[in-house]
Amino acid sequence: MYKQIDANRQKSFLLIALLAGLLVLAGYAYGYPDNYSSMAFAIVLTFCLTFFSWFGGDMVVLKTAGARQIQRREENTYVWNLVENLSITAGLPMPKIYLIDDPSPNAFATGRNPEHASIALTTGIVQLLENEELEGVISHELSHIKNLDIRWMMLVAVIVGSLSLLTQYFLRGSFFGRRRGTNQENGTYMIVGFILLILSPVIGEMIKLAISRKREYLADASGALLTRYPEGLARALEKISHANQPLARAPQATAHLWIANPLGQNGATRRFANFFSTHPPIADRINELRKMANAK
Repeated sequence: MYKQIDANRQKSFLLIALLAGLLVLAGYAYGYPDNYSSMAFAIVLTFCLTFFSWFGGDMVVLKTAGARQIQRREENTYVWNLVENLSITAGLPMPKIYLIDDPSPNAFATGRNPEHASIALTTGIVQLLENEELEGVISHELSHIKNLDIRWMMLVAVIVGSLSLLTQYFLRGSFFGRRRGTNQENGTYMIVGFILLILSPVIGEMIKLAISRKREYLADASGALLTRYPEGLARALEKISHANQPLARAPQATAHLWIANPLGQNGATRRFANFFSTHPPIADRINELRKMANAK
């Protein structure tokens, strides 16, 4: 488990560095002939979006999901005690707890650091899972908090969003702006620019998906390490997979935060999960967890 945790962390760092480099390259290329000013604009844009997400992104996500906070233990003693006990075991501050009135079994964690973190559970997952299984899910989400995945995924979402905004900037500059330079230079710029226009958001989204999948494997391993019972989370994932019910309020932009794809999976999604899904195939995650359980 420790080896898997270290390997996934290193791969995530490399992917995030690649994504940041892609943003700077796109900013440089989009700004012809004033490339460096455009690159500075891309960096400032990302900084501003990160600043907003840092202080308010978690509340936007929670409100979008229709989550309501449990203010005290008496509102849901069962869930409160599970989160509190596992937080103590993990050495984490008690996160805020939210419930989402939705029959689809799912959960996510958000926030900028362990001191400002929240865990949200659907009513469906609380009703569906047994005690050890729900412990596995909560330990998975606490691992996202402890590993600072909530911070990394916020950063990744901001960078991918910045690439999308730069694409719009390029379109407006190409069709409505005035560019200096010869016709040949402008023609070359348009060709290179359109290539980046097509590829940058696609590459950025694929890197985002790859990072999200790595963080899910990492949280599975860390959660199993926390409870010392990988089978609990494995059985929870099996039940979530069999339910296969999309959430009523789960936009694509926040899909990578949930423990399982909140948009549901049709046949095509299962077939091409490694390329287009925000999550690794649940069957693969279950196999990895059971390998941990059987390891000697």
